[in-house]
Amino acid sequence: MAAKKKKNQVKATSTSKEVDSANRLPFEPVRQKPSKPPVTPAVTQSKTPQSTPKSMKGRSSRASTPSSIPEIVSRRMVSRAALYCGVPSVLALLTFVVSYLAIANDVFHPPTAAVLLVSLGFFGLGVLGLSYGPLSASWDEERVGNLIGWNDFKLNFGRLRDSWRTAKAAKED
Repeated sequence: MAAKKKKNQVKATSTSKEVDSANRLPFEPVRQKPSKPPVTPAVTQSKTPQSTPKSMKGRSSRASTPSSIPEIVSRRMVSRAALYCGVPSVLALLTFVVSYLAIANDVFHPPTAAVLLVSLGFFGLGVLGLSYGPLSASWDEERVGNLIGWNDFKLNFGRLRDSWRTAKAAKED
């Protein structure tokens, strides 16, 4: 019985590795479980703390790792976020201008609540666009993607959801 469980665990591990490599981001490094540091006797350990070189002080170790987002992908994410957040935000501000001009020129008198709700709706779309922009961008360096980016959004949101689940499972273990 124990041998059967072990065999199923080995099979599940190899399957999860294949799934992980298929769902891995193009710029994400392969992660290995951290091994325990070797135990050294207390006699050979140094009593003085090791200092970091002056050139490394104040720098983040994350900036030089290969897992950082490539520049072209980062620019693509920022430009999409600016587009999908900026357009609705400008429309929200234009709501006030258009309603003022309509009232000042006696074209029509929109209710104050309607102007407020329309502008809040556009600002809400801007907030959603701020999240949709980076997720709808292609995270592959060679592929640009299309204007709407719905297929890339589904793929990237799936990756994000899987990483949340993995982090939650790791936290529970």
